[in-house]
Amino acid sequence: MVEQNWFRFDFALATKLADYLGKERKYLKCREIFDDIVNQGLIPNESTFHILIVAYLSSSGSSCIEEACGVYNQMIHLGGYKPRLSLHNSLFKVLVAKPGGSCKQHLKQAEFVFHNLTTHGLKIHYDIYGGLIWLHSYQDVIDKERIESLRAEMKSLGIEESAEMLVSVLRACAKEGDFEEAERTWKLILSSNNKPPTQAFLYLMEVYSRIGKPMKSLEIFRSLQKRGPPNVVSYYKIVELLCKAQETELAESLMVEFVESGMKPLTRSFIDMIHMYYNLSLHDKVESTFMRCMEKCRPNQTVYSLYLDSLVLTDKLDRAEEIFNQMHADEAIGVDAKSCNTILSGYLASANYAKAEKIYDFMREKKYETESPLKEKVEYILSLKHKQVETSLSTKLSKEQREILIGLLLGGLRVELDEKKKKSCAVNFVFRENLKIHSFLKRHIYNQFHEWLASKLMDNDDENIPYQFTTVSHTYFKFFADQFCPQGQPVIPKLIHRWLTPRVLAYWYMYGGYRTSSGDILLKLRFGNEDVLRITKSLKANSLNCRVKKKGTVFWVGFLGSDAAEFWKLTEPFILADLKEFLEAGIESSNGSSKTSNVNLSSDDDSPPN
Repeated sequence: MVEQNWFRFDFALATKLADYLGKERKYLKCREIFDDIVNQGLIPNESTFHILIVAYLSSSGSSCIEEACGVYNQMIHLGGYKPRLSLHNSLFKVLVAKPGGSCKQHLKQAEFVFHNLTTHGLKIHYDIYGGLIWLHSYQDVIDKERIESLRAEMKSLGIEESAEMLVSVLRACAKEGDFEEAERTWKLILSSNNKPPTQAFLYLMEVYSRIGKPMKSLEIFRSLQKRGPPNVVSYYKIVELLCKAQETELAESLMVEFVESGMKPLTRSFIDMIHMYYNLSLHDKVESTFMRCMEKCRPNQTVYSLYLDSLVLTDKLDRAEEIFNQMHADEAIGVDAKSCNTILSGYLASANYAKAEKIYDFMREKKYETESPLKEKVEYILSLKHKQVETSLSTKLSKEQREILIGLLLGGLRVELDEKKKKSCAVNFVFRENLKIHSFLKRHIYNQFHEWLASKLMDNDDENIPYQFTTVSHTYFKFFADQFCPQGQPVIPKLIHRWLTPRVLAYWYMYGGYRTSSGDILLKLRFGNEDVLRITKSLKANSLNCRVKKKGTVFWVGFLGSDAAEFWKLTEPFILADLKEFLEAGIESSNGSSKTSNVNLSSDDDSPPN
């Protein structure tokens, strides 16, 4: 019997379908068909490349920028196409859309876009030059020659440098300590703008600090003060520079001035002061500064860790143990690998091997990395006790981690499929920079899932933890993807009634919830009608009465008046201590009715209600 071909790939049909899905912004389905075309050994039409890139750029998905760049590169290398000027500009605009620190990895791609604009003879707008210099100024290693060549090219084209671009040049000078270029740039800024931006003063202060002239940095700070009251950032910078120069009296004087100004937060400058005292071995001042910081600021892990280092170094082990236990007990502070290694080194140095063994076991349980010399010493001690150390622990999600994930998924978190390993998924934790609650929550989540993260920070300072981080790809996360996002569409699992524990509800509230000014509680749900019905039934089955309103593309589950109080009573034990004042439900009014007159869910956007 002759084998028949039952299927023949229809390129024209696939192209029409991909283009339609892309125009509808369904980029996942569009990409699926796009890949099918490529896998057939065919090259997609130019329109398909263009539409898919635009679909990615129009989405807020965490990996959409990278995917858009990949398709853009394929469009040129694989297809040999010449994208339109508007596409080049749109992609470049997205590459420089976020704050500099989070955009600096896009430099190579931005340079490629610039190269294509030049190669194809397209008009290069001023914003392209400005954006490229801006990206270069945020790199760890500054390419001075490239910045100079871009500026020379602008000059030859008759394009004037704006104050913003000159500030970028000054930022690069500050990183390099290029005093001569900094002075030339500063003069240009003064001639182009009667009132230079504050950032320009700060970068000039940095330049003088780099060449060993902290007094000149202080002089510039004082000149900045004459323009008007300095802001928090300017105090941060001058205290930081004076501490680096170990100008103790001046740093102390500026710190007193900063505290008396009433401006907050002060934590960053207290950290700089403690660092300076620690490096100068002024441990009494480390302690007194720590105590002042606790009076003026919220508890901070970095502050506690520095104080812990000082206590261990000066053999004050009882106090060190007390501080470590405080850190461990308070979720707003928490312990990390660094603090555990510090207390472990103290126990080993004092020959308190029983406590060293307990800390070592705790670190292995939490998957914290033990410093090599400490690990060797602990394992040698254990070997003398004929105690075998397991070389590895099975990595699996704890019950607490599973419940946290479910709560975050209800609040809008998404699990992403690994395209290379179809049976594995990764969790992309995304926090909103404009939400104060998220700024506290991100560090807690970072610590809770540290052993699963794809990349880890050497210093877990709050400021260093990004607002977006990703786990490694693993089969454990595939379960959550199958439950909450099968076939790429968000759904509420049928078993949700079994999973709505108080901790799940608490993390849903912290990640995707909102407390109104009247004290009512609203939880965000970005799911379909049937899914919302399923979860409200589950809530009511748990004696949690709620109301649902749709606002734009988002549903809000509301707990009003006494129902909000019941919800708070249930979840309060699992709410982070630092967040309770922002999230605690209001008190029911004396007549028994809840104050809901200002809860407005009638508009069409998906922002929290007023």
